[in-house]
Amino acid sequence: MEIDTLCLHANNIEDKFGSIATPIYQSATFYHNGNDEYSYSRLSNPTRSSVENIVMKLEKGKSCNAFSSGMAAITTVLKLFKKDDHIISSNDLYGGAIRLFNNFSKVEGIEFSYVDTSNVDEVKKLIKSNTKAIYIETPSNPLMQVTDIRKIVEIAKKYNILVIVDNTFLSPYFQRPLELGADIVIHSGTKYLGGHNDTLSGFVVTNSIELGEKITFISKTIGAVLSPFDSFLIERGIKTLAIRMERINSNAIEIANYLSTVKEIKKIYYVGLESHKGYEINKKQSSGFGGMISIEVESTELALKILNNVKIFKYAESLGGVDSLITYPIKQTHADVPVVERNARGINERFLRLSIGIENPIDLINDLRDAIYG
Repeated sequence: MEIDTLCLHANNIEDKFGSIATPIYQSATFYHNGNDEYSYSRLSNPTRSSVENIVMKLEKGKSCNAFSSGMAAITTVLKLFKKDDHIISSNDLYGGAIRLFNNFSKVEGIEFSYVDTSNVDEVKKLIKSNTKAIYIETPSNPLMQVTDIRKIVEIAKKYNILVIVDNTFLSPYFQRPLELGADIVIHSGTKYLGGHNDTLSGFVVTNSIELGEKITFISKTIGAVLSPFDSFLIERGIKTLAIRMERINSNAIEIANYLSTVKEIKKIYYVGLESHKGYEINKKQSSGFGGMISIEVESTELALKILNNVKIFKYAESLGGVDSLITYPIKQTHADVPVVERNARGINERFLRLSIGIENPIDLINDLRDAIYG
């Protein structure tokens, strides 16, 4: 079954009344009637099981767990590691992940080394006897670095190291890291999977039953699981994932090409531009470029002018929905990253991140043009 069909037909719930939509089993507990599959919703719930099964199939995995947010998913994965374990991580990450690593996981004794994981040679240099995982985002947030997943996997297998990939930006529609050899895939399902900015969720998909059992044990112990109603909303969102991603991708390419002609924009970060350093790698491991574009404009004043003057784009945190959003990372997604680190990576007062939606691209381009020149 092709992935666009799977988005609609991968669920495993057969309702006795013939409901097309998966029912919302809004129950905390289940009585024993000879079927021991469900007993308590923190452990498992039929509606959550349905959306987990869909995401697992989309990612071509062997297990999937759904969580109350993307950060709950990342936190659960970090619980696989113990004091004195070492993790190599992309140095360009969502700010919430950096906050978790630096303020909680390090306190628990886990050691982190940050590097541009698109530079495989630099990754190799950081491997030590206690290195247990390589954690990457590709494309990364917000600088759109592209990491060659196959090459990272090749290195990791030599040292029995796990490869963890945050696949939020491209979704399983465009990229499936498990097929490239990764061990664990993480999603903020709040973003493209849900697609409507109306619910939080997170997913962890693994390439092995054994890893999946470990994640399940941690999940039921911590208890940050996805609710039945939110499971229903994410499953409903996934039904349109394919058509949303196709429109978002084509819109983003058109908008990135327009932005390339604007002299007031000094840098454009979009993996769908042939000028992007990771363009060819992304083409080899993905079937699309996604809808995330970052730009650096010529002045702080212009950045603030754009934020205050856009009409169709909404000045808001988050990404991946049907509505186009524009984000100011230094004030929002990366506000907790130390200023020195932000500036070293180019995330400054002139830096903006765009999440392209499904509106008409002409309207989006006109909105940006009016915000810049109006």
